[in-house]
Amino acid sequence: MYVVELFLPAGGAATDVELTKLRVLLTEKFGGVTAFARAPAQGAWRTPGTGRVEQDNIIIVEVMTETLDREWWAKLKAELERDLKQKQILIREHEAHGL
Repeated sequence: MYVVELFLPAGGAATDVELTKLRVLLTEKFGGVTAFARAPAQGAWRTPGTGRVEQDNIIIVEVMTETLDREWWAKLKAELERDLKQKQILIREHEAHGL
């Protein structure tokens, strides 16, 4: 079993519409989705070249899946970057081990 996490920008009407569409898509494909959206997390990074620290609010969306279709995830990533007007969206996966 794998957990796949998507780190997405928070805020704005367009973003809210895209996130709703994403939740529907992931629920249909994987049978469920968890979105940590009530109190957005804060992201920070140092801009290459200038060294300036940038900040934004993010929402983390995750699903669990038995298998990984890396091609499907790469396509989704490109679509999200385009639709949300982001240079890069982070999607990461890790194996889930139950207790």
